[in-house]
Amino acid sequence: MAGFSTAASTSSSATNPSSNTNGQNYRFALISLSSLFFMWGFLTALNDILIPHLKQVFDLTFTQAMLIQFCFFGAYFVVSVPAGLLVKKVGYKSGIVIGLVIAAVGCALFYPAAGMRLYPLFLGALFVLASGITILQVSANPYVAILGAPATAPSRLTATQALNSLGTTIAPLIGGALILGAVSVGLTGDELKAQEASSVQVPYLYLASALLLLAVIFAFLKLPKIIDDSLPVMTGDTHGSAWSYSHLVLGAVGIFMYVGGEVSIGSVLVNFMQMPEIAGLTAQDAAWYTSFYWGGAMVGRFIGAAVMQKIAGGKVLAFNAVAVVLLVSVAIMTTGETAMYAILSVGLFNSIMFPTIFSLAVQHLGRHTSQGSGILCMAILGGALVPLLQGVVADAAGLQLSFLVAVPCYLYIVYYGLKGCQVKGF
Repeated sequence: MAGFSTAASTSSSATNPSSNTNGQNYRFALISLSSLFFMWGFLTALNDILIPHLKQVFDLTFTQAMLIQFCFFGAYFVVSVPAGLLVKKVGYKSGIVIGLVIAAVGCALFYPAAGMRLYPLFLGALFVLASGITILQVSANPYVAILGAPATAPSRLTATQALNSLGTTIAPLIGGALILGAVSVGLTGDELKAQEASSVQVPYLYLASALLLLAVIFAFLKLPKIIDDSLPVMTGDTHGSAWSYSHLVLGAVGIFMYVGGEVSIGSVLVNFMQMPEIAGLTAQDAAWYTSFYWGGAMVGRFIGAAVMQKIAGGKVLAFNAVAVVLLVSVAIMTTGETAMYAILSVGLFNSIMFPTIFSLAVQHLGRHTSQGSGILCMAILGGALVPLLQGVVADAAGLQLSFLVAVPCYLYIVYYGLKGCQVKGF
């Protein structure tokens, strides 16, 4: 979801980012890469619309509906390590192009899935789409990590993600209008189900076309070359693998927990706000309010980028995680607008978590940077497993109580921000 798009390193590439002769090229590269951040943010947030939509189309339980996130984020776990190997072989820029093409194929598969009304085919399309996004993550993240002063990496990376957050903010609005609001009045039975299923076809064909266009653009775009072996490492480094760094491994657990918590909350927002005791909204109106969740993340990134110029990223991370625990607790224990706005406010404090955890986790990895990036992307598996667990709890104990699943996730992030992010080897 918001922010699954930033790695960081406190190192430099083979080309000096601070060079006056290359400064303009790096600024242009950051601007170009921002388009990718927007696109995968948009595609990821659309899942929050697909879940209530396909839940209704196929009469699914919450557990079955959460298979959408399971297949989407499960791809990160399956594909991240092969993606790291692929990028190491073909280069970061070629990896971006390959990732865009695969993601476009995944979007195109929504057309036959809707035409045949097969839920397993939808899940397969989501897996292919997410596989492409995973390759994009592993390819594009290190570019952002090196294009600037190492000391301000968390701040710079958080600011760069603004377009990712813009994509996640806009997606519920567009998805709500084109997918949830596309059913004609008066239809019933099989005709209604057929139109509900087909409402995803045109939007995802447009997305496939946009991804292919980006692939063509990046194929011809000049980007700085990243050479992992040229990146500096810790003084006296003797580690043969990124797995030898405790701050990387603990950071991977942090990514797992964060993505799991954020995705599980976002996945049920529409259904939560439809509950009579919360807001009693229609699906389309609830989708509109969901944009506040992601919009808060966008605003929070600008605030966080400024704050982390003065305060260490780990401390800001821990503070935000405590705030989320309190807000989720309010959403569980209250009803009406209080519960609704409490859970929507979580987005504001989620804002800096992914880029900050990522940046803290890959600092000083040097020649292990691409491997570390792959490990952290693999940890996005949390977005597959934690929402599925929340679906099970929602079916058994109710949707509101299911938010308890996210609480231990954010408590771990408090620990990582205060202690686990300290750089040292095992």
